Amino acid sequence: MALVTSLEGQPQLREVSGIPLQASTVDNWSQIQNFEAKPDDLLICTYPKSGTTWIQEIVDMIEQNGDVEKCQRAIIQHRHPFIEWARPPQPSVLVLCRRFFLVYFKGVEKAKVMPSPRILRTHLPTQLLPLSFWKNNCKFLYVARNAKDCMVSYYHFQRMNKILPDPGTWEEYFETFISGKVAWGSWYDHVKGWWDIKDRYQVLFLFYEDIKRDPKHEIQKVMQFMGKNLDETVLDKIVQETSFEKMKENPMTNRSTVPKSILDQSISPFMRKGTVGDWKNHFTVAQNERFDEIYRQKMEGTSINFFTEL
Repeated sequence: MALVTSLEGQPQLREVSGIPLQASTVDNWSQIQNFEAKPDDLLICTYPKSGTTWIQEIVDMIEQNGDVEKCQRAIIQHRHPFIEWARPPQPSVLVLCRRFFLVYFKGVEKAKVMPSPRILRTHLPTQLLPLSFWKNNCKFLYVARNAKDCMVSYYHFQRMNKILPDPGTWEEYFETFISGKVAWGSWYDHVKGWWDIKDRYQVLFLFYEDIKRDPKHEIQKVMQFMGKNLDETVLDKIVQETSFEKMKENPMTNRSTVPKSILDQSISPFMRKGTVGDWKNHFTVAQNERFDEIYRQKMEGTSINFFTEL
């Protein structure tokens, strides 16, 4: 189950049906594909760096009726199992605690022992999702973020994430991202895939930029989708508790408990800026023009519309 690495020692990606994924995920692919969803599952779906942690905390706050203490019961990555997650542990950990390895290091194993109704999460595109989610008509909560900010955020995330390939320079990463050679594949295909099925299944499709602009309105949408009815005071509390500033300081959400050997936050913080329009600090004029042209080609024929600034 060792990670595939390059000669430089950096982890490399492998592919499933043309989609690059972490090697440990590919090693556990049959187990992931055979995962049994339940009709009352809620699956949080995102392309990486599109507000996953943010929507998780919003969903958890709604589920816990705004009770902050209950949302502090565990770090956020342990509250909602990540179904394709399968990080190989250090050998010493495996020897010390075989049972811990099964529950902690494999998202599907953790999900199996969760009581219903379960809230799970994934970065998988529609075509790679375990079939049981479709068969059971589960609820899907999808958050999309504009591609330019997503690229910037993903670049900085890969700089500090030691279990993903080194992104190289910004110029190199720009090419990697637009060609879809990053973990979980093409942003364009991912977003279009979920957009295309949103009216055929129970999908609430949200935009990162909308949550940023009017968090209360979007949180109300999530609340209704979850079948909850919370009063105005609780809603206002959730808006406050899920602000970027609050979450950046919250050890339950800011990944500060993750070892430096996995996420090196001295290189870049996990919760970096959380803004709309930071791409302007990274894209050159030439890159922006080229990106816009590629975007037009890749997104031709779709009705989806993004804001790249507020």
